[in-house]
Amino acid sequence: MLSVLVVNWNTKDKLRACLASLHAHGPGFAHEVIVVDNASSDGSAEMVRTMFPWACLVEAGGNTGYARGNNIAFGLARYDWLLTLNPDTLFHGGELETAVRTLARHPEFGVLALELRFPSGEVQRSVRGFPSPLGVIGAATGLDRLLPRTPFASYSLPTFDYAAEQAAPQPMGTFLLFRRQALAAVGDPQSPFDEDFPIFFNEVDLLKRMADAGWPCLYSPRAWVGHHHGSSTSQARKSMIWESHASLTRYLDKHLVGAERLWLPAVAAANWVAAFVRAQGYYGGFRPERDHLQLEHGQ
Repeated sequence: MLSVLVVNWNTKDKLRACLASLHAHGPGFAHEVIVVDNASSDGSAEMVRTMFPWACLVEAGGNTGYARGNNIAFGLARYDWLLTLNPDTLFHGGELETAVRTLARHPEFGVLALELRFPSGEVQRSVRGFPSPLGVIGAATGLDRLLPRTPFASYSLPTFDYAAEQAAPQPMGTFLLFRRQALAAVGDPQSPFDEDFPIFFNEVDLLKRMADAGWPCLYSPRAWVGHHHGSSTSQARKSMIWESHASLTRYLDKHLVGAERLWLPAVAAANWVAAFVRAQGYYGGFRPERDHLQLEHGQ
């Protein structure tokens, strides 16, 4: 019924806690857990192999990136509910059943996100709008907070009510429950992510394509999931800053239409300058390594 898909890179301790919480608080219906390890150097794969033999472990043979890692997992998944899950998450009971039941009750939605909380218990601001030139400018300049009900706030969504169940353009990719039927409406459900977005904006691109095809996303606070946030990308911070800004430019180039495309050169230049300042120099961003795969099915 449910396939849980986890892509991991050097987050051994958090992955161990995540899988332990999944084992302790897993759903009462048929499910599987697929872990794709992107050539971690911290012993993550061996930990999964020895401590969680019931999981399907895939060793990617290189750091393929988040989009490719997820596509590998989607290609192996057997069920019609598909959950992409970050390894720095924790369950405390009933979340997976609640998520599946909630999405099943809303056939007009193709994907669902739950409330996310920091270890402190604080609710994370995990939902944004789809990027647009004015929305990006607003978020970068603070105009989104000064003018919260204008297009300048359309990206950061400062007035989003996290206590209300509602449509949400693009929640954080930490916990996204997909309906296979909806994925099939935008391409191959066994390879739904665009690998031109290897680390960032891949879920934004997918959610945008789904929304355009009539399968929007639902946010629900009926259950919450613990989330540490940024455990993998923080290990290569400067390269990830560059990759984030480059991916935003790629996203806008792919999705802007009509007169909005006139903004693209200016936004791309501003992105380059912002990345240079934040990273204190030029860094190349993500460089994928794609080699052979080693697959191990748990019993």
